Amino acid sequence: MSGISRTLMIAGAVLFLVGLCWPLIGRLPGDIMFKKGNTTFFFPIVTCIIISLVLSLIMYVINHFFHRM
Repeated sequence: MSGISRTLMIAGAVLFLVGLCWPLIGRLPGDIMFKKGNTTFFFPIVTCIIISLVLSLIMYVINHFFHRM
């Protein structure tokens, strides 16, 4: 199995596990939500920051792994 195939399979497995855990996590403290009448505005700022950090870490590890080959 080539390196890219294995990387894609691992990324898929990680996304699957995150998808399973997502309902358990729910909204994080710091996520912004406004309710006024029948209108609701929700912006998950803390969730976006955490996802950005995790994806940056994953990309760093993948980049480091492929440059060693």
